[in-house]
Amino acid sequence: MRVIGTAGHVDHGKSTLVKHLTGIDPDRLDEEKKREMTIDLGFAWLTLPNQELVGIVDVPGHRDFIENMLAGIGGIDVAILVIAADEGIMPQTREHLAILDLLGIESGIVALTKVDLIDDPEWIELVTQDIEDFLSGTAFVDAPIIPVSAHSGTGIDSLLRSLVACLDDLPDNTNYHRPRLPIDRVFTVSGFGTVVTGTLSGGAFYVGDSVEIQPSGLAGRIRGLQSYHQTVETALPGSRVAINLSGIEKNQINRGNVVSLPGQVHPTILVDVAYRHLPDASRPLKHNAEVKFFCGAAETVARVRLLADELVQAGQESWLQLKLENPVSLNRTDRFILRFPSPEETIGGGVIVNSNPGRQWKRFQQQVIEDLQIRLEGTPAERLEQIAIGASPLKRTALQEKSGYASEELDFAIQTALDENRLIQLSDNTFIATSSLQDLSRQNTEIILDFHQQNPLRLGIPREELRSRLGLKQQFFNLFIEMQSNEFVAESGIIRQSSHEIQFSESQQRQINTLLQSMQQSPYTPPSYSNAANIVGHDVLHALIDLNHIIQIQQEVIFLQEIYVELIAGALDLIEHDGSVSVKSLRDKFGTSRKYAIALLEHTDAIGYTKRVGDERIRGHKADQFT
Repeated sequence: MRVIGTAGHVDHGKSTLVKHLTGIDPDRLDEEKKREMTIDLGFAWLTLPNQELVGIVDVPGHRDFIENMLAGIGGIDVAILVIAADEGIMPQTREHLAILDLLGIESGIVALTKVDLIDDPEWIELVTQDIEDFLSGTAFVDAPIIPVSAHSGTGIDSLLRSLVACLDDLPDNTNYHRPRLPIDRVFTVSGFGTVVTGTLSGGAFYVGDSVEIQPSGLAGRIRGLQSYHQTVETALPGSRVAINLSGIEKNQINRGNVVSLPGQVHPTILVDVAYRHLPDASRPLKHNAEVKFFCGAAETVARVRLLADELVQAGQESWLQLKLENPVSLNRTDRFILRFPSPEETIGGGVIVNSNPGRQWKRFQQQVIEDLQIRLEGTPAERLEQIAIGASPLKRTALQEKSGYASEELDFAIQTALDENRLIQLSDNTFIATSSLQDLSRQNTEIILDFHQQNPLRLGIPREELRSRLGLKQQFFNLFIEMQSNEFVAESGIIRQSSHEIQFSESQQRQINTLLQSMQQSPYTPPSYSNAANIVGHDVLHALIDLNHIIQIQQEVIFLQEIYVELIAGALDLIEHDGSVSVKSLRDKFGTSRKYAIALLEHTDAIGYTKRVGDERIRGHKADQFT
């Protein structure tokens, strides 16, 4: 389904033409009928000669209502630019064409109306030539110019055939399964409640869908759907849609809000854009200028940040970051318009490049500009690579949400990015940019080598300390360390370079021998951690613990590794023979003290080899893992 927009000067017969084509008067307000002037958006529909049903949005032509025009023009596929034969091109016609050009609406027709009022064929030829000159250099340069009369019916058949041809040349609307309806009208219907209308894009809505209204986040449900006054169960992308909402009141919704599926659309107050200043703008665009921002049906005041230029002159293109006064729900590739608020003037527009930058950029940063360039013009693989840059891998659904690609497009982009070594697919089927993984690997190497240099008597860096310094979430950190297994060894809670070994000096080795001899002489009542540190020093004692020669089970309780294993085996043997082990039975079996027996059993409780029941211990859930 498609939507056609009619634009042009107030006196050029837009609404009359729409009424002749459709039988529907798009001027629905009493004031519009009284003043014979379109003030707000008007809506109609018709069936074309090829039986295609299309919607029509009739936008205001008077410059006083240009901002109402902007609320409806962005969702159209084909524009009918209406110019009266008896008046020709008017200033408002120029502004409407500039807006259509900025919004990227390239498919259009010029309806040269009121030809029944002109008796001189040469005048029609003169006006037509003037229009052709006017369209040169714009997206409408090849638009057909069709003389019509809404009163006599002259040219109407030609106009309809041209509409069919324009629509046939357009690509099909893609269902990205991410429906989005910018609201251009809100009202209530007796017995039904709140109704909103707009042009649907991105996907389909179904009766019964749970939805959100952004930017407020209000939750509701689709009670009913209509498209072109026909009740439907499914509303398709590209069509004009009326949604009957339950759970949301009319006064909670405004024009410019967006209806979406929960969690799919996120409001923002910062947006990065590619911008074009109109050639006939009255003055340049300055850094920190206040402007009015229009996108979809939304309107808000914005503050301009010039990222690449000191000034943006007439006809110049540039990169901007806009700081919006109110949050707006936007998507990458959305088109927008900027206007000066005083005196009011349409000055330019462009395309959303990053709808949620999340931070304010410094000006004149080459890397920022290059990133924006890729977002705007890069290949699908390049854009996925850019999306996936960061310290956290992304799921496929996140890549789709951030890229806006349909499933088939996304699959192609992912495969291309993998083939070009732009993306890495991890074993949990998440994705990260190759450059990010390489940066992490370099950072990881630097941290570990620095740790070895600063701590020569430590076997390796504690696993949690490394994760914290890399700033990684636990799940990805585990995968990352597995991927580094060729260079680094992960064991006993530490990570080290595979070639790293602790080397003790002769004097340190003599101190170690003294400590080991002392521990062997009283294996079940060994020296405390503090006493051991007094013999060999804290660094050497840490090294012995890292090397697993000595096991620390509490802050002050240590055992030789072989004694530690013997004590645990003895405790499990007592459970096997007696059904349980107590502090007393363990103490008596090894001739140790109550302090050491308590420390060991609390330790085996903590690691799951034993389980405390009253004053006794039984086998724990990890007892079978003890070897």
